[in-house]
Amino acid sequence: MAEPLVIVGKGMAATRLVEELGQQALGRHAIAVIGEEPRLAYNRILLSPFLAGEIAANDLELKPAAWWRARGVSTFYGRAVTAIDRAARTVALAGGLCLPYGKLVLATGSKPVRLACPGAELPGIQTFREMSDVGAMRPQAERGARIVVIGGGLLGLEAATGLARAGGRVTLVHLADRLMERQLDAEGAAMLATAIDYRGVEIRLNSATDHFIGTDKVEGVVLSDGSVIPAELVVVAIGVRPNADLARAAGLSVERGILVDDRLATEDPDIFGLGECIQHRGQVYGLVEPAYEQARVLAAGLAGKDAHYAGSLLATNLKVSGVGVFSAGTVEADDGCETIVLRDPDAGVYRKFVLREGRLVGCILVGETQGALFYLRLIRSGQDVSALRTDLPFGESYCVREAA
Repeated sequence: MAEPLVIVGKGMAATRLVEELGQQALGRHAIAVIGEEPRLAYNRILLSPFLAGEIAANDLELKPAAWWRARGVSTFYGRAVTAIDRAARTVALAGGLCLPYGKLVLATGSKPVRLACPGAELPGIQTFREMSDVGAMRPQAERGARIVVIGGGLLGLEAATGLARAGGRVTLVHLADRLMERQLDAEGAAMLATAIDYRGVEIRLNSATDHFIGTDKVEGVVLSDGSVIPAELVVVAIGVRPNADLARAAGLSVERGILVDDRLATEDPDIFGLGECIQHRGQVYGLVEPAYEQARVLAAGLAGKDAHYAGSLLATNLKVSGVGVFSAGTVEADDGCETIVLRDPDAGVYRKFVLREGRLVGCILVGETQGALFYLRLIRSGQDVSALRTDLPFGESYCVREAA
């Protein structure tokens, strides 16, 4: 008889796990997937073009309903899990349903971080995380509303550019001295800022939000220097934190995220974690690629194989309003490192490579990201690239020709 496997969460990580289980452990488990949002699993990465009106809601769908049915997966959507009973090995759902499990996977994702400052509860201030958020924001952008986006990281840039393309008059406010400061150096961030500004987003760097003003709804953002930015809509996109409340209530160990070992198991050997909600070897990942690597390992483990997750190399590869951005590994050279830089401001292209002892340890590509996967392979392999130094900035075809 197939073992009951319950997956709490129906996002990109959970979908990939079901896909991997179909390849590695077909028929071994009776799978149930539970999700709080009342819709099929969708691609959050595409929320920005959806916000801009460039794609339809159906284009976000990861797998059609028939795909889940063909794999015998029971899906419970629009039903939050309210509790885990580890002794009885059951999960309770809102509305009274209770499901048994042999193995339980927590793929509960992240929650958006909100600002704790005066006026933060005013209507018109929201986060950008789900499809329902798009439904609230897009009508305002389409009528040309004044919009402030707080946060110059990945999510903030996606929100700002999507709202600008939809017709909003957008100002982006960021606390740091450059955009995407975790992924880009000063020069790469400046080139990205120029491209974003050209696309109609005003950027305010080194700007802290002090409070919000308004009576019945938000009317403006007051910065710490006293300046006021009028706003009819404010989008807070300052980051996410692991959604670990359910695990914590069940008595599982939680620090920043749900603690898991190299098998992705919690201290309860029948409960596992996956994706943005977990903490592994002190690291919390907010990107989809680590979740996909974890899904592969977890599926192998659930298939009875000896599989271990050793962590992921952080890499970002995306398009922000048509501008390609890739970042991986070490982006700021320290002692013992050297850098190779190719820059073409007129073409909007910037490429930086960080080498240590002849090995590529980091890379930034802005404007043109062709070859990103090649560079990522070089970083992961740790091979000596000394012979490729001259051709390295020009991509794989040049390096292969040199090697030949």
